[in-house]
Amino acid sequence: MALLLPSLLGCAQSVDPIERLGKKAAQRVRTHAPVVRQAYRHWGLRAPLAPAPSPPARRAVSSGRAPGLPPVLDHVRTRDPVVFLTYDDGAERDPRFVDMVRELRLPVSMFLTDSVVGPGYGHFARLRAVGADIQNHTLDHPALRGLPYAGQRAEICGQQDKLRARFGIRPRLFRPPYGTYDTTTLRAAADCGVAAVVLWRAAMTADDVTYAHGDRHLRRGDIILVGPDESTGPTLRERTARLLRRVQSRGLTVARLEDYV
Repeated sequence: MALLLPSLLGCAQSVDPIERLGKKAAQRVRTHAPVVRQAYRHWGLRAPLAPAPSPPARRAVSSGRAPGLPPVLDHVRTRDPVVFLTYDDGAERDPRFVDMVRELRLPVSMFLTDSVVGPGYGHFARLRAVGADIQNHTLDHPALRGLPYAGQRAEICGQQDKLRARFGIRPRLFRPPYGTYDTTTLRAAADCGVAAVVLWRAAMTADDVTYAHGDRHLRRGDIILVGPDESTGPTLRERTARLLRRVQSRGLTVARLEDYV
């Protein structure tokens, strides 16, 4: 997927083998993989991540810009010194990234596209077992804006059903490919049970963080996209570590997006 900032740029039965895989991985995490106190050094951080505050009693977003439509957000209004890490598509499936998420207790949200993930859902079952959240990024990754309702609904609801079949959940959050959408997208998302359409305010590229809206640094409540690697540049782990160092330099930490939205 080309990395563009937004301002620029049915239910099936659960598939038991994948679900069992996630449960077994969770058991291994609890019984055989205690968090290493110095794990932050192993992953390239100079200090441990500050613990996130307790989740708010009430989610920050409850209604959209029009009755019956989900809200569209690129940040969360909060006084907590937190940002939110999100990852798209599902093309990168480095097993060591699972270790990173587990050892740092890193709350991340994975927006998955079925045609990109392909046979790799087991990897995301392992990520989910160590704390990652699984969300919707369509079946086939089309640019939705301008498509008819039926096509948009098929893309969004179809992936809701796929993820329900794989993991036993229907995601609450949806990210449109390329950050492009229209009112038809919001109608289709609402009809598919989506609570919020999630964009991003900052993006971690291969080399640095880029910002929307003329910002020059991270701010509390920012939703950050860690973009897919389209080159032979830094690995997903390296890009995430660079981003975490930037987060720490701003006196921020990482929180779970789903606790706030």
